[in-house]
Amino acid sequence: MKVDKTKLIELVEQLDKPKILVVGDLAIDEMVYGNTERISREAPVLILKHTHTKHILGAASNAAHNVSTINNGKISVIGIIGTDYQAEDLINAFKEANVNCEYLVEDASRKTVTKTRISGSCFQSITQQIVRIDRQTDEPLSDETESKIITNLEKAIPEHDAVILSNYHIGTLTDNVIKKTIELCKKHNKIVVVDAQKDLDIYQYVTSMTPNLPDTQKYVGFEVQNTDDLKRAGKKLLEDTNAEFVLVTCGSGGMAVFEKNDVFTKIPVFNKAEVFDVTGAGDTVTAVYTLALAAGAEPVYAAIIGNIAASIVVKQFGCATTTISEIKEMIEQRINK
Repeated sequence: MKVDKTKLIELVEQLDKPKILVVGDLAIDEMVYGNTERISREAPVLILKHTHTKHILGAASNAAHNVSTINNGKISVIGIIGTDYQAEDLINAFKEANVNCEYLVEDASRKTVTKTRISGSCFQSITQQIVRIDRQTDEPLSDETESKIITNLEKAIPEHDAVILSNYHIGTLTDNVIKKTIELCKKHNKIVVVDAQKDLDIYQYVTSMTPNLPDTQKYVGFEVQNTDDLKRAGKKLLEDTNAEFVLVTCGSGGMAVFEKNDVFTKIPVFNKAEVFDVTGAGDTVTAVYTLALAAGAEPVYAAIIGNIAASIVVKQFGCATTTISEIKEMIEQRINK
């Protein structure tokens, strides 16, 4: 496909202008590290001597962090925290990342979603993850908490240019929260982009959505083996959701943008040989794609910018972020005039 490099750079330079709101399942990743000391006498398990703990914004929080590093903190989040110490860890991580968390809803009956990864190393080996512990509440939201979220949506959506619905299916995005978000975005003429893994047809009349290929295949009910299958899947997504356009991320196969009237654009991947870790790459795509749409980019150019941003973060380990200068540098390196 032919890309106007000058236009692309001009759009990237506008990414720091829009204000974005992320609504969804907020989480903190707690990374605990230690050095192997000995085998326990109590059981045949390793004893680690703790060296340090690191907190990283995960799940929907990672999308917010990706936005913040690009638009200099013009980002707010709506989600649920508990009254546990992990809530304080999450808030501190948001503050460090320059993310506005005034719209958080506290619920003492729920745990702050936390993924604790314990990793160990010894002098002759690299650090390796040993176990992961997940903390979350699986029960449905109470009516009171759901009502508080909707009240905050009514306050926040008019103050932002675009909304990301980030659903990790932990409970924040109830049917009522989803419907109210889309309704308010339509009322106030705001962009709304969905990042979800299943039940894609419950997101009706959104601006766009960004499912990956495996989740797309599960939804449409058939395997995508060629371009015709991909076009058929994209058409079904558009028809079932009434979205304005859809972006499907295809891993090493790049991306595909589907628009009305059977308009289809395939976007290649930019650094297939340089992938180290795809963790959080989907959050990066959604964050940067939404920023670009809110900055005035047409869907294909917004997808290209999101693709380039993802090609940067997959060269780093863990949930990584990027910046406008890094995106511009990648465009200079990888896209011909």
